[in-house]
This record gives sequence, C-alpha cells and structure tokens, in this order.
Amino acid sequence: MLALIAKALLAGAMIAAIAELGRRLPAVAALVASLPLVSVLGMVFLWHGKPDAENMARFSEATFWYVLPSLPMFLLIPFMLRHQWPFWLALSAGCALTVALYGLLRLAAPRFGLPI
Repeated sequence: MLALIAKALLAGAMIAAIAELGRRLPAVAALVASLPLVSVLGMVFLWHGKPDAENMARFSEATFWYVLPSLPMFLLIPFMLRHQWPFWLALSAGCALTVALYGLLRLAAPRFGLPI
C-alpha cells in the first residue's frame, strides 16, 4: 500500500511541476509533458513487480500504438481555441476525439495484427 501511495504522489508531483512550469515557460512545460515519463516509470514499476522481458516488450509496443490516437487531440484543441471556442469545450472535444480514436484502434488492431 505504501508503494502505491508513493507512486501516486510521484505522478501528482510531476503534473504539478508541469503546471507550474507552464505558467512561466509554456514551451518548456510542453516538452516536459511530452516526455514519456509516465510510460518509463510504468515500465520501471512493472519490471520491479514482474521482471519478464516478454511482458515488458508487449507493454512497450502496446504503449506505442496507444500513443498514436492521442496525438490528434493536441492539434484539435489549439485549432478550436484559436477559433474562439471555450477552453472546456475544446478540451472535451479533444478528449472525445481521443476516446473515439482509441475505439477505432481497438477495432482495427486485430485486422492489422497490431499487438494491443
């Protein structure tokens, strides 16, 4: 239980640091946010809990495929904001687009032999 709390605190600290950095240096905060820190930490924690190379390879490969449908969100949100859409609506639309693309990926993955 202590390890779970430590992981949650670390993730929260990362998000808070990015938010604070973003107020002063948005481009630097975006760079830090784009780093696969959560994925890398997830791999470290997963390896610690189950040191299995094949399991780690599947995790890493599936993570790659799941990142792709999230990328259009980062184009839709600024487009909407620049066209005077309210922030919360733009964010909601970006999240909805990502969920829809995740669904499409889940449907299409078996047809293309993607390991997710």
